[in-house]
Amino acid sequence: MRYLFTPFRILYRFYALLLFVVLMLIIFPFVLFASFGGPISGGNLIYRICMLWGDLWFPLAGIRHRNIYLAPHNKKKAYIFVTNHLSFFDAAVIVKTFRQPIRPLGKEETSSIPIFGFIYKKAIVTVNRGSAEDRSRSVRELKEVLQKGISVLIFPEGTFNETGNPLKSFYDGAFKIAIETQTPIKPVLFLDSYDRMPPSGLLTINPGKSRSVFLEEIPVQDATMSDLESLRQKTYSRMEQELLKYSASWIRQK
Repeated sequence: MRYLFTPFRILYRFYALLLFVVLMLIIFPFVLFASFGGPISGGNLIYRICMLWGDLWFPLAGIRHRNIYLAPHNKKKAYIFVTNHLSFFDAAVIVKTFRQPIRPLGKEETSSIPIFGFIYKKAIVTVNRGSAEDRSRSVRELKEVLQKGISVLIFPEGTFNETGNPLKSFYDGAFKIAIETQTPIKPVLFLDSYDRMPPSGLLTINPGKSRSVFLEEIPVQDATMSDLESLRQKTYSRMEQELLKYSASWIRQK
């Protein structure tokens, strides 16, 4: 029976990706204009334009997004958001999840994609993980952003989680920055990225629900580098516990 629906799935996937590209082309002139506003004001405006793109693409692609708040959330406060990383769909779901000024940290190589890469580079802080010098530069930029009261978003797993576990192990970067800038950590879960677009490729997208869950913030006031490991583990444990509660679909029973 499922083979009867294969042509419709293929048509939908080409439609969703074509719509993705067309909407990107429509917003591109506005992003280009906003880029002259500089990295702060211009960057904030570019992110708002990307939010508008998401508000159009998600419903037209048949994807219903909902934010779930397990604790009060202050959109005027700067956080270091950390979230799980599952697929290419995460890049799209960011603009539906974080409805406030924010700068994600993303891979530099993605900026080479025509049109999308230009928008991507103007809306985020890029990093070449293979270069120690570039990693240092990206950390400086993230700290500068936080000083302006703008939140940052870091995927502490670094790459897609394809382990079958709730999470991969976390890198220290987000937690070092949190301690050095005394900025609270705010864990967020992307529950449905794996179902909407499995990590095997771009032509795996499916319509359906998309949920982001905001957990309670983790304060770092008066924390020092001696607290780094406990802060990382506390964040990991809290996110893992909630993913298990929600029975996240990528978790394989052992």
